[in-house]
Amino acid sequence: MEETIAGTETAQIPQQRGESLQDIAVRYAEERHWDVFPGTWLEAVDGVQRCSCGEPACALPGAHPARDDWATQATGSATVARRLWSKQPTASILLPTGRTFDAIEVPESAGFLALARMERMELTLGPVTCTPDRRMHFLVLPGAAAKVPDLVRRLGWPPASLDLTALGEGAYVAAPPTRFGSRGAVQWACRPTPANRWLPDAEELISPLAYACGRDR
Repeated sequence: MEETIAGTETAQIPQQRGESLQDIAVRYAEERHWDVFPGTWLEAVDGVQRCSCGEPACALPGAHPARDDWATQATGSATVARRLWSKQPTASILLPTGRTFDAIEVPESAGFLALARMERMELTLGPVTCTPDRRMHFLVLPGAAAKVPDLVRRLGWPPASLDLTALGEGAYVAAPPTRFGSRGAVQWACRPTPANRWLPDAEELISPLAYACGRDR
């Protein structure tokens, strides 16, 4: 879909090649059957890009839910997604977790270390995002949020000792090419392809992820 990050260098803003955010949101719903919902957006205020929420010190400018009931707004319908983004074409693209997928979040440094290890292990990966805040999200089958803490304990790590979190029901991830203010845009470290339509289970990825987070402490 969008540009994929090569290596561990700072992510560049992806080129959209003429696609609107609306078109991309519709494709996520239509091609991947992911639920999507529009978040906040960026507005120019005195020449500075500010979050539409109006908070000058917004921690995630242009990249968080715009309303409290966002979970009820999320849709897997391409038709509804097109209508939602027609109301605000520059709204960020957010994906709720706990539905078609959960996400395992780790620091970027640990994430790229884990990716290299997974490649050597010939593991099948799902899509992986990388944010301007140097966080990575590995998309896995739903249910990960409930079992990851126990999986980490079985590997000999106290869950609180690792910078590794599983996002499930009630959480969300920002999808490429959502921008975090002036910090840059979310990109794919591993882009969605027909080959990774079927997501891995958290159990398949947790060992290299926990190992990498342990090395990264």
